[in-house]
Amino acid sequence: METYQNKKSWQHLFSAAVVVAALGYFVDIYDLLLFGIVRIPSLTDLGLNEAERSIEGASILNWQMGGLLIGGILWGVLGDKKGRLSVLFGSIITYSIANFACGFVQDVPVYKALRFIAGIGLAGELGAGITLVSESLPKKLRAIGTSVVAGVGLLGAVAAYFTVELFSWRYAYFTGGGLGVLLLLLRIGVFESGMFKEMAEKSELRKGDFLSFFTNSSRLKLYAKCIGIGLPTWYVIGILATFSNEFAKALGITETVKPGLAVMWCYIGLAAGDLLSGVMSYYLSSRKKAVTIMMLLTFIGALIYLYAGIQSAKLLYLMCLWLGFGIGYWAMFVTIGAEQFGTNVRATAATTIPNMVRGTVVLMTTLYAYLKPLVFELHAAALLGLICFALGFYCILTIPETSDRDLDFIEGD
Repeated sequence: METYQNKKSWQHLFSAAVVVAALGYFVDIYDLLLFGIVRIPSLTDLGLNEAERSIEGASILNWQMGGLLIGGILWGVLGDKKGRLSVLFGSIITYSIANFACGFVQDVPVYKALRFIAGIGLAGELGAGITLVSESLPKKLRAIGTSVVAGVGLLGAVAAYFTVELFSWRYAYFTGGGLGVLLLLLRIGVFESGMFKEMAEKSELRKGDFLSFFTNSSRLKLYAKCIGIGLPTWYVIGILATFSNEFAKALGITETVKPGLAVMWCYIGLAAGDLLSGVMSYYLSSRKKAVTIMMLLTFIGALIYLYAGIQSAKLLYLMCLWLGFGIGYWAMFVTIGAEQFGTNVRATAATTIPNMVRGTVVLMTTLYAYLKPLVFELHAAALLGLICFALGFYCILTIPETSDRDLDFIEGD
């Protein structure tokens, strides 16, 4: 009887909510990273020279990140006021239309506007998906369920890289829009979270109050710690992988190193790491222990990457795989954010927290650019990493454990 119950429990991992959330995150990551991959060929086709590609490319990326920050708040509030499914439908419609339009773009100003709109749409996918899955699964399986979502979803980065390698950049945008439309059809059979339905009936309850994270000191500290846990993840992606060509030159590697390929290997490792971190959390009965182990593995990898004297492009890509595997606690980090807060602000927390972390990339790249001429590329990256890891370790070690927490609660004033 117990064996039968266990099998029945594990079947929740194949529910429509998990499968569709995983496929949704696959399309989300595909579209999120697509501009970074097609930046040079697309801007070249638009007639920009090397200097203009650098300046305008950074500007377009910043517009997309700005959209993510605004969209994170917008979709998070909507998810708590109108439901998790409203975000899953609305966000994918938004970024699918934007991506189709990017395939027809003819000038930079329109490109910026469309990537901004795409950023707004892309901001809602992960938080709403993780919230829906967390509230739909038995608490014992929450970590594995959300890790499956991220593990499958992160492979969208691999799909984006090879789509661009095999076809034109315009076709890659059309593909992203088409995948979104197909996903929209799949989502028709997904049901709303039962916890949200119960909470929605309480008309007197304040739902989706983003400012509530800043009006209560305890809640603010908790919210800030959730963001701090994620800093090493985007330090790896936004600095070590994105600027891998610069680090290759600093290390004396004569072979050409492609940042796009480095990012792809990073995301392959990330997908595998996300699956492992969920299993670790399940068997250790602890989110904190699983994330701490993965963060420590990432820290060791960063030291090797910068100071072990890597002499070939293959080894550099291998280290990107290692680093990606180490930051494979991304889904766990978002899950921790969702589990810390009540049902009436859970979608807001789970959606804004990862987008706040993504937004810190602007600060990271700015500090890295400031430090480079002062202390050399490798040392500049190391100093930045020291800050990110110090904050990350402090936050994960001091945040409350949530692996066995019942999520059927609400936040008060």
